[in-house]
Amino acid sequence: MNRFLTSFLALTPFALAAESFPVAIQVDLAGDLGPVQPIWRFFGADEPNYATLPHGRKLLGDLGDLKPKSVYFRTHNLMTSGDGTPALKWGSTGMYGEDGRGRPIYDWEIVDGIFDTYLEKGVRPYVQIGFMPEALSAKPLPYRHHWTPRAQYDEIYTGWTYPPKDWAKWEELVYQWALHSKERYGEEEVLQWFWQTWNEPNIGYWRGTREEFFRLHDHAVAAVRRAIPGAKVGGPDVAGGPGGDFLESFLEHCIGGQNEATGDTGTPLDFISFHAKGWPETQDGHVRMGIANQLRDIDRAFAVIAKFPETRSLPIVIGESDPEGCAACQGENLAYRNGTMYSSYTAASFPRKLDLAQKHGVNLEGALTWAFEFEGENLFAGFRALSTGGINKPVLNVFRMFSKMTGHVLPTESDHDIALDSIVAHGVRKEPDVGVRASRDGDQVCVFLWHYHDDDLPGPSAAIELSLSGLSTHPGKVTHHFRVDETHSNAFTVWKALGSPQDPDASEMAELLAASELAEISSPSLQAGENGTGRLTLELPRQGVSLLVLDFSENP
Repeated sequence: MNRFLTSFLALTPFALAAESFPVAIQVDLAGDLGPVQPIWRFFGADEPNYATLPHGRKLLGDLGDLKPKSVYFRTHNLMTSGDGTPALKWGSTGMYGEDGRGRPIYDWEIVDGIFDTYLEKGVRPYVQIGFMPEALSAKPLPYRHHWTPRAQYDEIYTGWTYPPKDWAKWEELVYQWALHSKERYGEEEVLQWFWQTWNEPNIGYWRGTREEFFRLHDHAVAAVRRAIPGAKVGGPDVAGGPGGDFLESFLEHCIGGQNEATGDTGTPLDFISFHAKGWPETQDGHVRMGIANQLRDIDRAFAVIAKFPETRSLPIVIGESDPEGCAACQGENLAYRNGTMYSSYTAASFPRKLDLAQKHGVNLEGALTWAFEFEGENLFAGFRALSTGGINKPVLNVFRMFSKMTGHVLPTESDHDIALDSIVAHGVRKEPDVGVRASRDGDQVCVFLWHYHDDDLPGPSAAIELSLSGLSTHPGKVTHHFRVDETHSNAFTVWKALGSPQDPDASEMAELLAASELAEISSPSLQAGENGTGRLTLELPRQGVSLLVLDFSENP
């Protein structure tokens, strides 16, 4: 171990945790709860142009490697006017302008470069149709904002947030873009994409009325379907779960309202999208997460979708699903983002999203993590990101764990798994949440374990006794034990131990990159018992996440 890291760990509070507490976990290898649902495979960011820059390209490659051609990326500003220069909460493609006589000028070069990069890296577009080009905006000036992380959030809502001054030109722009995409990438490819109008139209991102948004959406969907008849279209990516009554009103419009573009009844709807965010705050000098806030958003939105027979079975994408709202903001309550608070929150929250879908009987297709990277910013600057300066954060390694779970879901039970109703109502404020999910794909079994608490404070480890039932005649063994914690899969800890360098030398960078990969630790021994049972034990520290991979083939 690096000498700096050794010194650092001697001082870190997680090295001083109290005695462990016992946790009993059971996995039934003979059970089958249906196929694994890879809802984790969606990501996104405000800044579209980062995708084509060096660290953005690297991170896209890491995301694409998780599940090639099944990972999706959603981004704002794909239609925003500008020269493609990125900034915080800003980006542009300049795809639309007009000549002196008001005739459209289309330019696809920048947006093509973005989508080309996605596809090269094994990632597909979740196409957000927005925002309003300057030449089409009903109130274009001021247009470009220059927001900083300490500025007022509403300063970003400038000319790009307004309805079009010409609805026919708006529809034609979307049609020409969709048609160009089909011609460039092929119909078979673009039929796999998600096409969705705007972002959070119930708050400042949209400065028109609700009815004007429905009209905007109708024209966008009509345009996409005119160019690509079988395209997957949906929305509304509303803020705050159901967004008051906005989601319900949108669904009613799509089901039986008058389509403002075609005059027909209803608007095509292939998937439903909304946003759900947590609410971290500082409490007695430490960060306290608000997982309950995020889960309540999801719970309420699912309830609305389940009300309508026409929408109950439609795929749902939680189009932004995060511990809080602003990826490019900074602050004391956001100090969780660099280390294991973020990774353990992610591990604990994703299974509960699926649990809520099961509760309401709805079809959860994806939960999109609104976090990418911020090119050219300081290392570990406190942004909500998966990577910093090309160095992946611990949270990305949780997604690497998720990607290894394939096949079918196995029945599991933990005596320290906080009940769904309790975590939705209260979060994790008393006893820690030590949970489990497991999958089986042929002879390979994956057991995913997490140890989470809302309070970013040290605490005792969980002494886990894992009992397996339904073993085959082959005894099997643990072939891999992947771990994310304070000292594994954690470049942030190493960076601090190196003295927090903002310009690491070659040796330091190599060490940081190595620490950013998914780490393996020694595997516990599987002890076979009678009647197809087995057991193993392991210690899981607070904010730790483990993935055990077991092999039950004849010669593991």
